[in-house]
Amino acid sequence: MIHYLLIDCPDEPGLVFRTSEVLFRHGLNILRNGEFVEPHDHHFFMRTEFDGPCDPEVLLRDLRAALPAAATIRLRDDRPRPIVVLATREHHCLSELLVRHFFGQLHAEILAVISNHDNLRTITERLDVPYHHISAEGLSREAHEAAVLAQIQQYQPEFVVLARYMRILSPEFVTHFNGHLINIHHSFLPAFIGASPYAQAYERGVKSIGATAHFVTDQLDQGPIIAQSVIPTDHTQSARDMAQAGRDGEKLTLARALTLVCREQVCVHRNKTIVFE
Repeated sequence: MIHYLLIDCPDEPGLVFRTSEVLFRHGLNILRNGEFVEPHDHHFFMRTEFDGPCDPEVLLRDLRAALPAAATIRLRDDRPRPIVVLATREHHCLSELLVRHFFGQLHAEILAVISNHDNLRTITERLDVPYHHISAEGLSREAHEAAVLAQIQQYQPEFVVLARYMRILSPEFVTHFNGHLINIHHSFLPAFIGASPYAQAYERGVKSIGATAHFVTDQLDQGPIIAQSVIPTDHTQSARDMAQAGRDGEKLTLARALTLVCREQVCVHRNKTIVFE
């Protein structure tokens, strides 16, 4: 089985050697290694993929003994991560995740889809994933979020993914999933807000469109960025053409971001990420 080891701590000499030496003593084989030192505060990050049988508790004990006391150490195997997906009406992001999941290409296990509308039930259930419709009609935001939260907690996912979930989540809801809530949106924010961003972009004659996937914080659309994409446009494209290109970018960027997170390729440092590609 392949294992992922992530370490971050204040930088000092010998960190790579000490980590590698512990893995060698345990008879483990390093398959891939990446390091980065954040230059402004001299903080060290490392991601190591290795294989071989190991006792996680013993390995972590030895790593903690070899590394600085302030080190954060994360050790995971490569089993798919359990997730729940929230969606509204648009199918493109959800469909991409469902199809990849069906063919074993997602590195995540979709436990369920929850939506405030019922129009995505057919595609979800055809691909053998449970679907829960929790309507927001007649409910306060607090009451609706409580119902959604209760349903999510039935599954105990590691991550919750917002696949074009078109409801603003309260800070109270977000706190339940700190660092484990992933969102996708078009890249026009904050320039073009509202219901018709591509029409606004068309009117302004923008020359590129794109998508941003990020961790959700209580600051709307300002969480650490995981992945982005950019697609060039020109004057020959209509607002409809731009919207379709934008949807294509969104679904691929979200799938890429989820893969990076589930393969333990992302470290969060303050309000940004270090991504080991």
